[in-house]
Amino acid sequence: MNNIDKYNKAFIDVFAVEESVLNDNFSKETISEWDSVHQLNVITILEELFDIMLEPEDIMEFNSYKKGKEIIKKYYIEF
Repeated sequence: MNNIDKYNKAFIDVFAVEESVLNDNFSKETISEWDSVHQLNVITILEELFDIMLEPEDIMEFNSYKKGKEIIKKYYIEF
């Protein structure tokens, strides 16, 4: 599984969506199910999949699919 597949898997598992809906518009503002619990679940899965530990500031800013990719890249993960 490549990195984008791992990244997408976290969102697919937590939000129970098809991969085709994951794009730069998938965010806290556009997805009614996106709450703090869902956000932390995505982060937990990503930390496990990529063997990283996100900083608290990054966790707070992780509010969209697009922003999440930017944050994960700070940990030397390429998509």
